[in-house]
Amino acid sequence: MSSISLDFTSFHNVINGELRSSTTGKTRSTMNPAILEDNPPVPIAGLDNVDEAVQSARKAAKAWSQVLWEERRKALNAFADAVEVNLEGFAQMLVKELGKPVNLARIEVTIAIQSIRVLSGFSLPEQVREDSESRKVITRYTPLGVAAGIIPWNFPISVACVKTASALATGNAIILKPSPHAPYGVLKLAELGQQFFPPGVLQALSGDDELGPWLVQHPDINVIAFTGSIGVGKKVMEGCSKTLKRCILELGGNDAAIVCSDVDVEAITPKLGYFAFANCGQVCIIPKRIYAHESIYDKLLAGLVNYAKNLSFKLDEELAIGPLSNKPQYERIKQLLADIETNKLTLATGSTKPLADQKGLYLTPTIIDNPLDKSRVVVEEAFGPVLPVLKWSEESDVIERVNDTKYGLGASVWSRDAEQADRIARQLEAGIVFINTHAETDANFPAGAFKESGIGVQYGSWCIPLELEADIRGRPLQISTTPLSEDRTPHLEPQTPAKEGMK
Repeated sequence: MSSISLDFTSFHNVINGELRSSTTGKTRSTMNPAILEDNPPVPIAGLDNVDEAVQSARKAAKAWSQVLWEERRKALNAFADAVEVNLEGFAQMLVKELGKPVNLARIEVTIAIQSIRVLSGFSLPEQVREDSESRKVITRYTPLGVAAGIIPWNFPISVACVKTASALATGNAIILKPSPHAPYGVLKLAELGQQFFPPGVLQALSGDDELGPWLVQHPDINVIAFTGSIGVGKKVMEGCSKTLKRCILELGGNDAAIVCSDVDVEAITPKLGYFAFANCGQVCIIPKRIYAHESIYDKLLAGLVNYAKNLSFKLDEELAIGPLSNKPQYERIKQLLADIETNKLTLATGSTKPLADQKGLYLTPTIIDNPLDKSRVVVEEAFGPVLPVLKWSEESDVIERVNDTKYGLGASVWSRDAEQADRIARQLEAGIVFINTHAETDANFPAGAFKESGIGVQYGSWCIPLELEADIRGRPLQISTTPLSEDRTPHLEPQTPAKEGMK
């Protein structure tokens, strides 16, 4: 295992194998949301930095694409080993830049390491589509070239590692753009990667609000892999359309959990509570709406209230909830709480007011008792410690209510009756549907989305073709002057859908 140890006190852009400051000379800092103290400065990349990084990536991608898959896999696994050596450093960086509870920070880095190892093992060998006496048709998968990975602030290390492993395993180069709210760990990942990959293969640029559009619209970038909000995702897609650039979008979710009448309420309540309030509710694929059958509603609500009251603001405790990760998100949740108060919704626990005696961007975990379906707290993705719990009685009705949303990322069904759970799950319009759990994924499982929650697939072997282009090559084995017979009539498309799902 690699013994490379990182210094987590200074931060730079990573361009063409070198640590760089910005051509603008400008820097910015974020704030530790748990203690309201400034983090170290990071550079603000200029357009010159972007152009240099892109040209370095294009040059590097040509050579990297020719490296044997097994050698790329070895390099990625060595990179994963080095991340593991620095696991605690990355975890503590997450605590400082996001206020993430210590245990959750360590889990995130562990997931990141596992994701690199899993994704580096996937490959797409050539496929012989036809091999007859007259011709041979082969499908080969060729790298796209240069990818840009736009990273969210809530899980920057794990998402950056997934995008990096997917791109590099398939022979592409990648430029990582961390969120302005969480740049530190991603810059260190790219710095660490210089020990294992040729210059230009893995780069990272920290910047302000101009950086994302520069990357999206750059004519020499071939694919954008974006994780973030629906609103920004639509802008990314619009920007990509100007150069017909491929884009992979993993966007917001407003996941529902349907709890049936036959569950063991005491057994499932801690799991539901954990998922709903994990990372202060700032997770794309966790239950953000819980629909409990009327026969067990009161008992489940009481259990969730008890769970929420036992959450701690101390980041080193097992049931730590943590703060909101940045000021804009904190203000957004305050507005949501104000709407709850204005509309006189019933609080089962919590408060619509900010904490007066707690330093940091903390808000009390709040549960709303059976709000109307059209309430803002039900319709919108909260992305904070606010959870609506609703009643249901008829199966067909709750399915319709759950599906009545623009989101389609995840969902879950909780029941002892496997047949009932499967029946409900198959009718839910979501990319991932869990049974008797939620959000328990890993890099082996493809994660797609319905509706406005995304385009393309993250994780699993299904994400690999999105970084490649299908190259169909047909050649005659002999030249024939005989006219085509009926069974050799030319087709405008291959009989076997070789390109299906590639774009």
